[in-house]
Order: sequence, then structure tokens, then C-alpha cells
Amino acid sequence: MTTAKSAVAKYSLAVRVFHWVGALLILWAVVLINMGDDYIGLHKAVGASFLIWTLLRIITRFITKAPAPVPMPAWQTAVSHLTHLGLYVLMLAQPVSGLLMSMYGGRATSVFGLFEIPAMVSPDRDMARLFNEWHTGLIWTTLLVLIAAHVGAALYHQFVVKDNLISRMR
Repeated sequence: MTTAKSAVAKYSLAVRVFHWVGALLILWAVVLINMGDDYIGLHKAVGASFLIWTLLRIITRFITKAPAPVPMPAWQTAVSHLTHLGLYVLMLAQPVSGLLMSMYGGRATSVFGLFEIPAMVSPDRDMARLFNEWHTGLIWTTLLVLIAAHVGAALYHQFVVKDNLISRMR
């Protein structure tokens, strides 16, 4: 068994920056949507930025080498891989569903006034409602569950297993 001070290989700086800035963008989007309707435009801009950020993050993850895996039981490795896959899928689905909700609502999305993502579909209230339900319900709830599992597993490794896994992303 390793101790909390054991050295483990880190992810590349780029991967770590994408991870933590992505987490901050999610937090920022949550804060903005909870501040009320006056901040919906800013929420959408952050969401669109998060989509772009996530796409760049995935590209970076594919072109950079991951550090050697930390030894753990096979079932934990499998759960870890499935959780990460789910997080990536949902980190794409959440902003896409938000954009589609806006588009089917007949609204474009301004990204901080720098550019606009136009409504590329014909307005359709039923589709707008469907994407609203997915964006605010199914996808968001599932994303929260996976984020909680991700954070919980990192804390478990840090404080129970004491394998210093968390330092890979610091």
C-alpha cells in the first residue's frame, strides 16, 4: 500500500488545465442560471463556451499520453472508465441540449458578443420543451450523479486508499 506522499505521474499540464477550467465553467453556468432570467444570456454564453472547451479537451486528451494507471482492482478500473466516458458524453450533451432548446425556441445564442450561434432549425415548441426537459432534468441530473461519483472516488482514493491518485490532476 502506498502512502499519501507517494509520487504518482501527473496528467499533462494541458489536460489538467482543461479539467479544472471545465469544472469552473460548469460551476459558473450553475451560478448564473440560479441568479435568474437576467443572466440567461450569460448562462448560454458560458454553456456554448463549455461545449467548445469540452471539444478541445477531448482532442487534447486523445493527443496526449495518459500517465501510468494507479494500481486498483479491475472492477474499480472498469467503473472509473465508464464514469469518465459518461462524463464526457454528458459534458457534450448538456450544452448541445441547451443550444437545441434555444434553437427550437427560435432564439440564437450570443457567445459574449464575439459571435452568434444562429437558430439553425425551424421553431418547434414541442422540440424546445423536449430539449428543455433533457437539459434541466435527465442530462443535468445524470451529470450531477457522475460528478458526485467522480469526486467521491477521488476523495476515497486520497483519504481511504491513500494512493495519492488525486495528485495526478493537481
